[in-house]
Amino acid sequence: MSDLFSTTDPPSPSVTDAAAAPLAERLRPRTIAEVVGQRHLLAPGQPLAVAFASGKLHSMILWGPPGVGKTTLARLMADAFAAEFTALSAVLSGVKDIRDAVARAQATREHAGRATILFVDEVHRFNKAQQDAFLPYVENGTVTFIGATTENPSFEVNGALLSRATVYVLEPLSDADLAVLLDRALALAAPDLGLAPPARDALVAHADGDGRRLVNLVEQVAVAAVQAGLATVDVAFVETAVARRTRRFDKGGEAFYDQISALHKSVRGSAPDAALYWLCCMLDGGADPRYLARRMIRMAVEDIGLADPRALRLALDAAETYERLGSPEGELALAECALYLAVAAKSNATYTAFNEMRAHIAADGTRPVPLRLRNAPTRLMKNLGYGEGYRYAHDEVDAYVAGATYLPDGMPPRTFYTPTDRGLEARIRDKLDALRSRDRAAEDAAPPPPQSGDDGAQ
Repeated sequence: MSDLFSTTDPPSPSVTDAAAAPLAERLRPRTIAEVVGQRHLLAPGQPLAVAFASGKLHSMILWGPPGVGKTTLARLMADAFAAEFTALSAVLSGVKDIRDAVARAQATREHAGRATILFVDEVHRFNKAQQDAFLPYVENGTVTFIGATTENPSFEVNGALLSRATVYVLEPLSDADLAVLLDRALALAAPDLGLAPPARDALVAHADGDGRRLVNLVEQVAVAAVQAGLATVDVAFVETAVARRTRRFDKGGEAFYDQISALHKSVRGSAPDAALYWLCCMLDGGADPRYLARRMIRMAVEDIGLADPRALRLALDAAETYERLGSPEGELALAECALYLAVAAKSNATYTAFNEMRAHIAADGTRPVPLRLRNAPTRLMKNLGYGEGYRYAHDEVDAYVAGATYLPDGMPPRTFYTPTDRGLEARIRDKLDALRSRDRAAEDAAPPPPQSGDDGAQ
């Protein structure tokens, strides 16, 4: 019977067991040289290559999308340093599982003198208490912690744990990387199966940068081809055999916020093709079209405003159209809205004025309404001076009372809304400039204020 803490290698799996394993497992790299992609980390002289060559383990967090090699790299790290590899899934494990893993690590170190790599997949799903449970054992060297996450560790991993681990950012596999992986998968799964170039391109496109997904797709197509008795597979067969998969997308996750940010910035940057691209990416990935409609309403107000007031109406109409038609017909209205917002004149003057005014009121407090601006529906209120001195604008030339002020008395003069010279706001700016010129003329023509000791009586 083998010793639990034996340093000898376990017996090799039988040929039958290896053949029965999933293709993704059979293709898992055994050395760093076999890893596809991540050359920015694994090429000679790059951070992870240096870490492997250093001979010294350190805790780390591997951050990247699914299927780019996070688990593989953790396993290779254990092999390279002859360390025990213990894996936990944050989805299924709790504090008790963490304590059990630590106890095994302590026993391994005491009996076999071997270090333990504690690999936690989807570490962002652990709560603060669960993440804190690692800290003492990471600090005293009982375990070397390697966490894998698809979410930004800045937001999802406790600062204390984050400060004790180096973050390595893994990237989606490129089309060239996926082509290499495709050849390997095909050679192992169906070496005699021919794959037309368009079919290869379709598989790579369906994988969307996810190596695990590509391997599973190859296995799926190979099985279907054998069942159909085909020697060569074309793109039509691939599309038939492969269940449609959505793009990388996680509602409420990192990809979600990255893509909505890209959509908003594309609209703000007047880039219609980019705006349409990110909108379609999010729709393809499963984003709620109603959410996208709400965000575009916000864009119309925040980034276009009075430079083109039609943008808000069109955004509201697009949202209503989607409510009436649903998917996929209603999505066309969202696309039209995204394109219009992107090409519309831009102004954040309303957004800026609103925020500045709110900040001013928070600091300045609420001043009383001047008597001249108050309504006077009763005799008492009239006797108190409510409404006295108010001039009705529609009785004035151009419906404008030159020199009148509507802000609280004593409030220092300040301009909050400054129209841009783009779109309709250019005309608004010209109009306000003309009205302010009339205000200055009215002020110059006004009688001087009473001198000290003069009550101003005629």
